[in-house]
Formats: sequence, structure tokens, C-alpha cells
Amino acid sequence: MRFVIQVVSEASVRVGEETVGSIGKGLLVLIGVGREDDEAAADMMIRKLLGLRIFEDENGKTNLSLADVGGELLLVSQFTLYADCRHGNRPGFSLAGAPDKAEQLYEYIIAQCRKTVPVVERGIFGADMKVSLINNGPFTILLDSEDLKKH
Repeated sequence: MRFVIQVVSEASVRVGEETVGSIGKGLLVLIGVGREDDEAAADMMIRKLLGLRIFEDENGKTNLSLADVGGELLLVSQFTLYADCRHGNRPGFSLAGAPDKAEQLYEYIIAQCRKTVPVVERGIFGADMKVSLINNGPFTILLDSEDLKKH
């Protein structure tokens, strides 16, 4: 599982002309599900995501978590995080999870985050989405469940 986490001042996602998710200060998280991912991997990634101390404290040090700053989450599915660009110039996506499995895990992640984060917005799985954001910093982190398992 892969998360691209961006600290934002604001972010939103549109499908067609409709804004389907919008947040203020918080994290925009692009979520890619791999073939081997399961709820255990999702739980590990959620724990890490919600525990990251990547917001500035009063001294300008990145020392505060999402909960510490009362931040919001915008969760957007993005299978292209599993693009394989090793061969040729056209990416392959055979490493991405099957759509039904990926959607189930995406919904699971949203439900789990809503248990502890007061504002959790979302995109629409499989839709052609337009994501807008103001990246604060800019501050962007890539989390990969395979890397987290090694530690």
C-alpha cells in the first residue's frame, strides 16, 4: 500500500462540476492499493499516517500530529501510485490491486480514519477526479507498507 501525504492549507476534489470533498488545514492523502495488500497493511499505514508529527509547533519545528492541530483528512484513491515504469515508456499497472479489492480497502481506510478524525472527506473511487490543493511547505511524504514492514 502506498500513501502520498501532503500537508495542505486546503484541498478539494471535484468530479465533473461537483465538489465531492473539501478540507481546510490538514492532510491530502493519495492512496494506492497493491495486489498483496489487506486490512492489516491498511491498519499499519493508518497508524503511521495519524501518528506522523509533520505539523509545525510554536517554535517552527515539525513536532505536531494531525490530532494536535485539529487537522482534517482528504482521502483520494489513486491506483497510478503502482505504475511500473521500468520497461518502455508506457507505465504498466499489474502491481496495483484489483479494483474490487482496492475499493474495499479504500472504504475500510475511510471508515477507520473516521473513528478518530472528526473531519474525513473523500474522493469517489474510480472516478475522473480533479484534485486541487495548496501544499503547505511544500511538505510531501511517501509511505510504502513494504518499507514499514522492514522496520
